[in-house]
Amino acid sequence: MPDRVVPAELAPWEGVADALDWHTPWRTLYQPEGRYGSWFVGGRFNLAVNCVDRHAETRGEQPAIYWEGEPGDRRSLTYQELYTEVLALAGALRTLGVEAGDRVALHMGWLPETVIAMLACDRIGAVHSVLPTPLPAEALAERLDDIRPRVLFTQDGAWRHGTILPLKSRADDALGAVGGVEHTVVVRRTGVDVAWYEGDRWLHDLVAGARPGGPIPDTAAVPLDPEHPVLAVHLVNRRGRPVSVLHGAATLGAAALAMHQHALAEGDVFWCAGDLSWVGAQAHGVYGPLLAGATAVMFEGTLDVPTRHRTWDIVQRYGVTTLLTTPTVIRLLRGWSRRPPEKTTVASLRRVVMIAEPVDPALTEWLSEDVGRGEISVADGWGQVQLGGVVSVDHPMNPEGLPDPGFAIVDPAGVEQPDGTGGELVMRLPWAGMLRGLEGTGAEDVGERHWHRPGSYSTYDLARRLPDGKLEFLGRMDQVASVSGQLVSLGEVRQVLLAHPFVVAAEVVERADSQLGRSLAAAVVLADDITADASVASDLLDAVRELLGGLARPRALVFVDRFGDELSADVLRRTLGLLTAGVGEQPLRLTWTQILAASSAVDH
Repeated sequence: MPDRVVPAELAPWEGVADALDWHTPWRTLYQPEGRYGSWFVGGRFNLAVNCVDRHAETRGEQPAIYWEGEPGDRRSLTYQELYTEVLALAGALRTLGVEAGDRVALHMGWLPETVIAMLACDRIGAVHSVLPTPLPAEALAERLDDIRPRVLFTQDGAWRHGTILPLKSRADDALGAVGGVEHTVVVRRTGVDVAWYEGDRWLHDLVAGARPGGPIPDTAAVPLDPEHPVLAVHLVNRRGRPVSVLHGAATLGAAALAMHQHALAEGDVFWCAGDLSWVGAQAHGVYGPLLAGATAVMFEGTLDVPTRHRTWDIVQRYGVTTLLTTPTVIRLLRGWSRRPPEKTTVASLRRVVMIAEPVDPALTEWLSEDVGRGEISVADGWGQVQLGGVVSVDHPMNPEGLPDPGFAIVDPAGVEQPDGTGGELVMRLPWAGMLRGLEGTGAEDVGERHWHRPGSYSTYDLARRLPDGKLEFLGRMDQVASVSGQLVSLGEVRQVLLAHPFVVAAEVVERADSQLGRSLAAAVVLADDITADASVASDLLDAVRELLGGLARPRALVFVDRFGDELSADVLRRTLGLLTAGVGEQPLRLTWTQILAASSAVDH
């Protein structure tokens, strides 16, 4: 092995890299250059080989995936079976002309076929993007126009909350508005009838020729540059200017494995209960467990179908040892349960990690004491799409082996702040999971935002360090919300509304939505000479759609007589979110007095 160059402050990454298999060993761990630096210089790597091939050789009969459909159907794949499926699809993609660097879009739910498609793309070096299943046709068309894939994977239909989403039909509508997609590969999931067009292929027919007995396609894994992009993830669509981040094969893999082994997982059966279009679910629900040779649990649909006990049934059925999810899911579980699950139901569960949202102490206590009876560890994690998923966990499994991101809290002038003082959170040490590139017309804006401090990466989050050394995250410097898997800037939506001649004041909030899970609501104060009616509401919402895209358009609008100064911005936003939960398309009228009265239900 050639002499390695390893900076002392990055030494934990060497241990992570040594746990991976390399076609060609790297020489330099990290080389500072440009915005991102270069990782694992001189090496060659394949993510699919590390997730599947090496485990098929040593633990082929071990389950790699336990999967459960929303209607109750179940499947499991051993590492050997997963290896066979990935090879077949990788070869089939090559017969369609897909090569390293080509784009493949996956408009699919969390099916075994979706994971197989991800790994098949990784094997041949194609770049995949997972698109949320709830996307309407218009938003799907926008996303496809940004990605420009050669191949689109979709399903005849997808189960979600007891109904079938018409994915193939939406894909057909979207493809009518964009060009460049040569083939649509369809998974038969629900059995619904679908229209058929030139270039459409059933997945089972496509891979049939790549299985034993058929023509032998090229299934060889491509030794890739460690930073070769394998995953593209959509970011906030800023004033109609799309932005995507690109993650590299070895950089994403190293970060996912580091967090799985040292921060997240206890035991060998790992379940990430989140949407697969979310980068955290891909990094920590797929790549992390498979890189570690563990068993990943996956599910389709929502956790309250067929019953609200489904989460605990899955934990018991598959012997889940670690559950990774969001505080919202845990709050739902607490609300659905008159009493915690029986001890025997969660006997296998050793650890719960919550990410993506702030965690309140009462939720942690309920998990630890009521659910876990003191035998379940509960942790709070933080991360970003740009960083490849989770970066920090307040109670990591193995702090000594966990790479250090070099967190610091700074004021606007870049001066580091003392403990207890809030400020901008920056990272002063390189992180392997950092994006490898930005694409889209808004890429430079995003780049300037995160790299405006020389020698540091600005997370654009606010935080403070507590006396015990832990970080308390205080929110975004620019408020964003996730709508159908796409980040939307609340501040930008507010600015569009304020720029409208009818509006003198506006506030935009995130709220619960029965169809999308989360969506936006807006509250506006109109000019004195404007009458609050449905036509004005439509005009305001259409202005947002035209400038920022369909997912940024608020799905609820409130006309308010005025905004007073009795409430803090945080309490006002939470009150408006409470008042607009469940509100439909018809505009709502509220007085400031009514908002003040409702604020009493919000914890000040």
